[in-house]
Amino acid sequence: MEKGFYIGVLAALFAAFAFSLNFVVPFIIGGYSTFDFALVRHVASALVGLCILFSNKGAVQYLTLRNVLSAIWLSFIGYVGYFLTVTGAAIFAGPVIAPAFLGLVPIALMVIGNQRQASLPWRFLLMPLMLVLVGLMLVNGTVFTAEGLDSVRSVWIGVPLALAAVALWVWFAISNQAALAARPDMPSGVWSALILVGGGVLMLAFYPAGAAMGLFQLPKLGFGWHAAGSLYVWGASFALLATVCGVWAWNIASRNLPVALAAQLIVSETAFGVIGGLAVHARWPSAVETAGVAILIAGVVLSVRIFYETQFRPGNPVLASE
Repeated sequence: MEKGFYIGVLAALFAAFAFSLNFVVPFIIGGYSTFDFALVRHVASALVGLCILFSNKGAVQYLTLRNVLSAIWLSFIGYVGYFLTVTGAAIFAGPVIAPAFLGLVPIALMVIGNQRQASLPWRFLLMPLMLVLVGLMLVNGTVFTAEGLDSVRSVWIGVPLALAAVALWVWFAISNQAALAARPDMPSGVWSALILVGGGVLMLAFYPAGAAMGLFQLPKLGFGWHAAGSLYVWGASFALLATVCGVWAWNIASRNLPVALAAQLIVSETAFGVIGGLAVHARWPSAVETAGVAILIAGVVLSVRIFYETQFRPGNPVLASE
């Protein structure tokens, strides 16, 4: 049990790192749109998922209609639907406000997850929750300044889309854990593969409508390797690391950790994202950004400590003094 706890923590942190790579996507795709990138990424992920399913001799027994439909539904909630709402939020609310609202995800997950599972008394969650809130406020401190609002097209459209993205990801995280709990014998790799295949199928299904709306640049710029080679390379690379490995790691974390703790650990995605963004822009963090990241990390560390002490050392006097 204790070993599973450590595995879950490491898996959640790796998933947060993998998901944080999404923050650098706009800087590497050139003239192609985020929809082009998402198409390549999810199709490549689906191919990896198919390889996992066909290479696993015991996977056939899990390919029931119920499992396939559940995986496709979760893919729609957590990948296609989430992607569309996040992209729409970024288009209408700008690249600063949208990520700031997504910082609400771990807060909502922690509250809802602990309400459903009663993992910890609320008094133990209060301090890490406050640290996370303060850290997020500092990291996103420039959101509503004049500079941060420069690229806003419509707050009335962008903010509801950002909130919808928050709701979809919270829904996905809770539903995915419930689906895994209902399938204790199914390997995490097989379930991850089903979700990956579902995401690729849904993106391919969306392509005709998206192309008709002019969301994809591939028809204009070309599908050939000479024109789109870098898109394919980056898309495949992110598919392997950010999608395949990220989904696999998140499913492992979901099996081994309560939702409230997994939510706290996913906060580190913001810290990883800030570091990645600073690296892309080749600048050092400001004092406020440094303080925000440090406080976020402190909140994550405190959460891990409290959950560990509660589960494995319930009589520890340190915990009693919290």
